[in-house]
Amino acid sequence: MSPRLSLIPFLLLCSLQAFVMSFPVSYRQPSDDLIPHFYDNSCPMVEEIVQSVVEKAVMKEARMAASLLRLHFHDCFVQGCDASLLLDNSSTIVSEKGSNPNRNSARGFDVVDQIKSALEKECPKTVSCADILAIASRDSVVLSGGVGWEVLLGRRDSRSASLSGSNNNIPAPNSTLQTLITKFKRQGLDEIDLVALSGSHTIGQSRCTSFRQRLYNQSGNGQPDSSLDKSYYSRLISGCPKSGGDNNLSPLDFVSPTKFDNYYFKNLLSGYGLLNSDEELFAKGQGKKTMELVILYAENEELFLEQFAESMVKMGNISPLRGTMGEIRTNCRTVLS
Repeated sequence: MSPRLSLIPFLLLCSLQAFVMSFPVSYRQPSDDLIPHFYDNSCPMVEEIVQSVVEKAVMKEARMAASLLRLHFHDCFVQGCDASLLLDNSSTIVSEKGSNPNRNSARGFDVVDQIKSALEKECPKTVSCADILAIASRDSVVLSGGVGWEVLLGRRDSRSASLSGSNNNIPAPNSTLQTLITKFKRQGLDEIDLVALSGSHTIGQSRCTSFRQRLYNQSGNGQPDSSLDKSYYSRLISGCPKSGGDNNLSPLDFVSPTKFDNYYFKNLLSGYGLLNSDEELFAKGQGKKTMELVILYAENEELFLEQFAESMVKMGNISPLRGTMGEIRTNCRTVLS
């Protein structure tokens, strides 16, 4: 039996009751005027319109679900969920699209444009780009086989972007566990949120440049990460050479790369985590709490899906602009003149 798998019965027995008791049955983050029915009178078809566009995009390319989900995450971690990520470079804006976490990897902007165009025809100058990202991320999860949640609405769009915030606030794929915990804590998110939201890596793909270090020089000694399963390591190096091929893609969850399930956690138990930031959640001697959560979610898919939904609601309420703050853009790529 793998040394990793031998840990499971003991940790599961010690932690199951404590963690189950910590999961609320229903979660709603207090957030002033963010409410699920914000557009009932002004744009009652908003959710149907978003879903229709997202569904067509995901049917055309399954990977798009992960891309749209990632946009919401990368937006919320930089000055709040305000659609700052969507802004292009201009005379007054230095776009977050050029940051290290987003350059050559953030995608799905064209789908957001399609959603915005459809909404502007149905109800002009009404639905924010920030709310579009929140709804589209939920729909992406559902269309990939996950569970849905009630999206709180009423966010407004920022008139600024933060390149430095994007570089500094979004966790890098080679982050240590402590760095992950610290960056999530800055956003009001705890270790339960960290592990649950990391479960989004059950869908999507990652570029070779994001995990090459684990394959060839994990500790600066020219050796691969010893925690990688040997067969998985061989599989990865076939698509990610020591040099070149930076944009070659590998699935974050090679078992079920387009299905939103708990195989991401099952993979971690077997040494099949792709990114260092994934592996850190289950690294022996690093974090007992995150290890226990990984085991729980690997054992109980329903528990993971429920907590993921709750953590998404929580993340979606990071510093939203409300009331008269910000604006409602008519084009998600540019601020109003």
